[in-house]
Amino acid sequence: MSETTLTILASSIGNQIFVRLKGGKEFRGRLKSYDQHLNIVLEDAEELRQNGEPKKHGLILIRGDSIVLISPVPKS
Repeated sequence: MSETTLTILASSIGNQIFVRLKGGKEFRGRLKSYDQHLNIVLEDAEELRQNGEPKKHGLILIRGDSIVLISPVPKS
């Protein structure tokens, strides 16, 4: 993982991020922590589903090897 990636993740701690996984699942939540394998912990996590109704999960761990994309959520 590049230093730029680690810098961006470090600056996103405590902020909302969007995560897309292999298989198409998508989550939004506040980044609590991460490690060198890109495993991430999200607080107040929601799964964004096809029907438009988010499913609340609370605190979740997402394995880094299942992540396709991570993006900050624009502040409104």
